[in-house]
Amino acid sequence: MDWKSEILAARDRIAGHAQITPVMQSNALGYPVELKLEHMQHTGSFKARGAFNTLLSMDVPSAGVVAASGGNHGAAAAYAAHALGHPAKIFVPELAGPSKISLIERIGADLSVVPGEYANALTMAQAHEAESGAMQIHAYDAPATVAGQGTCFAEWDAQGLQADTVLVAVGGGGLIAGALAWFQGARKVVAVEPETSCALNAALAEGEPVDVSVSGIAANALGARRIGDICFGLAQGMTSVLVPDEAIAQAQQTLWQAHRILVEPAGAAAIAALISGAYQPEPDERVAVLICGGNIAPDPLAD
Repeated sequence: MDWKSEILAARDRIAGHAQITPVMQSNALGYPVELKLEHMQHTGSFKARGAFNTLLSMDVPSAGVVAASGGNHGAAAAYAAHALGHPAKIFVPELAGPSKISLIERIGADLSVVPGEYANALTMAQAHEAESGAMQIHAYDAPATVAGQGTCFAEWDAQGLQADTVLVAVGGGGLIAGALAWFQGARKVVAVEPETSCALNAALAEGEPVDVSVSGIAANALGARRIGDICFGLAQGMTSVLVPDEAIAQAQQTLWQAHRILVEPAGAAAIAALISGAYQPEPDERVAVLICGGNIAPDPLAD
């Protein structure tokens, strides 16, 4: 696939629908780190890019769309469907938590909360797709989703990204697949996962996607049981590191104390790789971090 062309077409397609998110430089770690604040995207994560690209590039049936999500993708799919006038059925696991569940409810989608984790929600969404004829918006393992997420990195390049290395948090792999598809070796991309939710790291170790158990403070965003095939295909030979929950929590605290940036654990995971030493830049290496999500729980300003 000509990923560059697909991402540029997605960029043009979603223009005016997705936000152009800001970038900044942080010295909170004692050396400069470029940040892209994608938690300021619609519904609080990068997911709106892939959702809009999917809906705008396909004929949506009268039954509307269906999506399974740990929370952020469901909110993005619901938001994009509502903005474009399509009905949406969203399945999330109980693991999503009250903050993300209430976000989806406020958007107005038909929401079902199912027991268990993301994989359980995906099974229910697939059954609804088969029964109703609704169009599935996959959270991470579909070309339109990956191209949509890739627009984040095309946009960052256009904003003047200087880094040699970009650190990206990984759940199911849609975001980092978009990074790999866009940069194509022009910049080093480092995958960052929690120690207790590490589908990509396990797949790279085993030589194929495998099922993993998921838990920890970032599981409702990074808790995919198996890495997507598209991501796995693009990720061969890349650097993959794991971070403990303690480092993720410390990264959240650092972002808040240094910049008054309040993010969910998944949004701080890539910073945690630098804080913990899981990834140690060379002395002259320029690094950047994608801040991917801001839907913290509990919502500090909820009624």
